[in-house]
Amino acid sequence: MPSAPSAEVRRRIAVIGAGPSGLYAAAALADSGRPVDVDVIDRLPAPYGLVRYGVAPDHVKMKAVIRVLAKPFDPATVRFLGNVRVGEQGVPLDELRACYDAVVHATGSSVDRALGVPGEELTGSLGSGAFVSWYSGHPDFTELDPPLDHPGMAVVGAGNVALDVARVLAKTADEMADTDVPGPVLDALRGSAVRDIHVVIRRGPQHVKFTPAELRQIGELANADVVVHDDGVLAAGVPEPPERRQKQNIAMLTEWSGRAPQDRPRCIHLHFLRTPVRLEGTDGRVSRVVLERNVVDGERVRGTGEEEVLDVGLVVRAIGYAAEPVPGLPFDTATGTVPNAGGRVLRDGQPVLGAYVTGWIKRGPTGVIGTNKGDAHETVEALLEDLDALPPAAGDVADVLARHAVEPIDWTAWLRLDAEELRRGGLRGTDRVKVAEVAEMLAAARAADAELDPAFSRG
Repeated sequence: MPSAPSAEVRRRIAVIGAGPSGLYAAAALADSGRPVDVDVIDRLPAPYGLVRYGVAPDHVKMKAVIRVLAKPFDPATVRFLGNVRVGEQGVPLDELRACYDAVVHATGSSVDRALGVPGEELTGSLGSGAFVSWYSGHPDFTELDPPLDHPGMAVVGAGNVALDVARVLAKTADEMADTDVPGPVLDALRGSAVRDIHVVIRRGPQHVKFTPAELRQIGELANADVVVHDDGVLAAGVPEPPERRQKQNIAMLTEWSGRAPQDRPRCIHLHFLRTPVRLEGTDGRVSRVVLERNVVDGERVRGTGEEEVLDVGLVVRAIGYAAEPVPGLPFDTATGTVPNAGGRVLRDGQPVLGAYVTGWIKRGPTGVIGTNKGDAHETVEALLEDLDALPPAAGDVADVLARHAVEPIDWTAWLRLDAEELRRGGLRGTDRVKVAEVAEMLAAARAADAELDPAFSRG
């Protein structure tokens, strides 16, 4: 009688990064039908990455994707190991790698690009990644303390992040109290002296890449006027753009350009065809931004040499992000990505055994949250194709964490922290209020008597 076939060996896979790209990868692995055990590892005690710390606090519907991202955390298949730093000042990657058959890196791109102009080092000159992380309650930025004591501020950029920054600063504190911003952030916004918010855009109104929904939101603010500064471009008429969203943007901007201000408490100024050329300051603090006027010359935008000055106490640059190298992996400084082929990490053109990437560290800081789903599936398909040929893991992650005195936050502990945020939200009359300080996060996560929300997280 032939012997029964042996059960397929269960393989162990780590996903480093609990943002959308990592969680989509974990879900694809859990749904693959293959016998795999997946650990999602993150240096913070809370999951969800960019959704938690990059989506504007007042974009509640966008945060609802958290319900989908939470689904893989069935303890039989996928574990959450939060509060685990990998690399420098944490668990060495090679030690972690020995505990898994394969590792998927999903750590994103978190460094603000620089303007590259004189004066950028002055106090009051910030990147949008830092500023957004501050008002979103990211633990790394609780001490940021952006100066909001001047009536003028500028945000440089022509994307949705620039509009997010402008909108948050234009809203009343009472409006922001209905979001999940931490208490100290709400206090800072309540005390803000900012009245004029200048959005500085290099190209013309016919070129902007805002999504119409984001642009429309600033026009609907009850607390702020919108003033369009476009050197008469819209009044003179512009060629009809080919894309539908550009047509919608042009229609809105044209309407606003002919609208008289209503003397609302705050004002968002959209400055088109302007480029910052230097920041000037007093006593080491930003006090002015000098702009150069541009013109469109065919398909190119060129400076005219004409300058104008905005009096501001804060400049936020929202011109994109770059990635930091992942210790132990190759890195392409030109693209800000880990070299890869379909998610397989490449070193000198050859695949690195058991090493994979997904998300921004794979493709660069492009796309929306949903883009990460297809990207993650591509990486997981490559991993599963390789899986049978990968040598089995020999180490035990529990032993490695203990050796480095790391106490991970598991999913149940995260739910305690989640419940505490929901409790704080109830006290303020909103859905949740984020806990931002790591010590408080850990205390809430480890509180044995905290109530758990059976629906996991309401987002």
